[in-house]
Amino acid sequence: MPKNILGKLFKQSINVKGMDSTPFRNFFRHFNDRIKEVLEGNKSLVLIFIDIKDFHSIEILHGSRVAGKVLKRMTEILNNKAPEMIPNREQILLVDKLLGDEFIVVYSFEGELSYEDLQNISLSWRMAFKESLNKSIYGETGSIVDIHVGCTAIYPEGNETIESKIYSALREAQQNARGKMDPKNARLLDEFKKIIENNQFTIHYQPIVSLSTGIVLGWEALTRGPRDTHFRSPQVIFNYAAEVDLLYPVERSCRHLALKNFGTAGQEQKIFININPLTINDSNFVKGETINFIKQAGLSHRNIVFEITEQADLRNLPHFKRTLEHYRNQGYLVAIDDAGAGFSSLQAIAQIRPDFIKMDMSLVRNVEIDPVKRALLETFVTFAEKIGSFIIAEGIETENELRALINMGVHYGQGYYLGRPVYPKVMPRPELCLDIARMASKNKQLAWRHSIPVGDIVENCLTVKPNTPVLRVKKLLESNPSISGVAVLDGSKPGGLVMKQSLYGQLSTQYGVALYSNRPAKIIMDSTPLIVDWATPVETVSQVAMSREKGQIYDHIIVTRNGDYAGVVTVQNLISSLTRIQLEFAKGANPLTGLPGNNAIEAEINNRLNGSKTFMLVYVDLDNFKSYNDKYGFENGDRLLLLTSKIVGSVLRKCGNPDDFVGHLGGDDFVFITSSRCVDTVCNKIIKYFDRLVPSRYTQEDRRKKGLMGKDRDGNDKWYPFVSISIAVVECSPGIDDINSVSRNSAELKAYAKSIPGSVYTRDRRKKR
Repeated sequence: MPKNILGKLFKQSINVKGMDSTPFRNFFRHFNDRIKEVLEGNKSLVLIFIDIKDFHSIEILHGSRVAGKVLKRMTEILNNKAPEMIPNREQILLVDKLLGDEFIVVYSFEGELSYEDLQNISLSWRMAFKESLNKSIYGETGSIVDIHVGCTAIYPEGNETIESKIYSALREAQQNARGKMDPKNARLLDEFKKIIENNQFTIHYQPIVSLSTGIVLGWEALTRGPRDTHFRSPQVIFNYAAEVDLLYPVERSCRHLALKNFGTAGQEQKIFININPLTINDSNFVKGETINFIKQAGLSHRNIVFEITEQADLRNLPHFKRTLEHYRNQGYLVAIDDAGAGFSSLQAIAQIRPDFIKMDMSLVRNVEIDPVKRALLETFVTFAEKIGSFIIAEGIETENELRALINMGVHYGQGYYLGRPVYPKVMPRPELCLDIARMASKNKQLAWRHSIPVGDIVENCLTVKPNTPVLRVKKLLESNPSISGVAVLDGSKPGGLVMKQSLYGQLSTQYGVALYSNRPAKIIMDSTPLIVDWATPVETVSQVAMSREKGQIYDHIIVTRNGDYAGVVTVQNLISSLTRIQLEFAKGANPLTGLPGNNAIEAEINNRLNGSKTFMLVYVDLDNFKSYNDKYGFENGDRLLLLTSKIVGSVLRKCGNPDDFVGHLGGDDFVFITSSRCVDTVCNKIIKYFDRLVPSRYTQEDRRKKGLMGKDRDGNDKWYPFVSISIAVVECSPGIDDINSVSRNSAELKAYAKSIPGSVYTRDRRKKR
């Protein structure tokens, strides 16, 4: 049906006492058959009318641009959430905008609805959409917006024409929208209490994934209501519970179910449980009920993260911080939800000082093309690291969003692209975890090039075809005691894996031998084993392998080359190789920053000089660092060095090339390698960020004076301005330069750069013969 036909119809007929039949005829050319089909099938229609209260005031106070944004967001929310509010989304006939700030939803149903039923539908829709709208527009309006919702039914009986029925229903829904609805309506309240008493909520679990390793941090427990009630949507559940003073019983029920049904978890894996600040002060909560739930679920304090919603004004909760501190002292962690969505984000963060800050999906959507959102998220990442928190980006829905967040250094991610909320909880796809680890490895300051590909440690393994009888597989394993698994190949492609322990487990059941002995191996194999490419770094494979379910952690990893089976890697061999690599790398890595040290830097320069491409070797040195270190101590000095390494690495990730290199010579000397095309931009941005952030490392008094008094090398008093950064850029040409000439030129240039006050970078402009 063409968009806004009903809106045009309504606009032309609303002020006319007798209906003008022309617009109705135009409308029913498109919609008549569908309505007829529903009504003649002895089904009825529900018509829901929605408008934004005092929308004209929003337009006057904030202008047409903001008003337009409010309408756009309401349209998006309706299109996304309306299907969740209706038991069967196939019943929806229409979700559309009418006139101005008015919207309409039409869906079919069977049977009859009482006036009370219609009021309850209106109430549940209002609660669901009011919260969603305000969360998304609060930053634009600075105030809470209300909505009107009215509902009416259209039945197949009666002598009225379809045109008259639709018009009458629309007018009736409008009138109902202006009426007052009582949330304590007896029938709806009874229904809600029964859901609580019978624990009829269902809990879905959505994974939260590290954006630096691909390993699962944990799962958020998300509540859903019974599908055949008004309380399907979590917004309706919790908003209604707050209005009828049943918030604690609802949260208690959901919390119990979330812990009870969570299943097994790794020692460091988390379950994020939503907690409203109003309920954490409830005497029942404080008495230890939650602790008992945790123990019954076989979990410990370290597995639990209380995720605090920010719908309450924390200034009005004097005991909240004290109660929260009580739980933190017992080992619980705390997250703040929907940061950046409005209400009191910064205030909540300042008061709670959370371990995790969850960024609202509105900041994540299309972040790869929105420079303002990127700047905000980067600022939050820096802020979080300063206060010892971690950022979790919510609502990741595309690969481009994921890639952008990884490049920005965001710590963790959550969203449909990584995994939908389901029960029972599941791990993300192994290939996705591998992709995350690969993308992140390009942004790490540690040089992955010092690793080895997993193909270098590949082992031979027994293989069988998918139709090989299970009994034959069993005999193969029994005749080779040192072999613990068999790869199942479909031609040259890996099809699955049969591990000895799993096979024996299935055959040892009461009817296992009879059921499986003569069945093909493909019936019992793991059809989704971990499969990695030959070139994948050993570190990446290790991270993903260790994030598998407990029962699969020691399963073989299948290795492919150009998509064809190449062999397997056992977990024992993987861990042994990884330990060897880390020990070798640690010998050359700087212990403070973890960056490659002198040996690795020299090897990198020589490798590039033996290549064919000209490159820029850049030395970075801090000025006045000794005076800072003397006054503020080695710990603060180390923090300043770490800040420098992060600035250099971050700028290279954003403005440099994928194969750029960063190393730490020691002390306050760093080096990086980039291209001639990028070097000017990189150096300018390093200076810009360094000079912006360094003053925050001084006391307020020293910031006011823009420096400090210290001792020079002869013990004399001397004035030292803020620490600055000197950068020397040397162009290196393979076939012309060698490491000795490069070192000589860079030393001369660095000395010249340090002779210039303040933060500078200099380039060697001398022509080479």
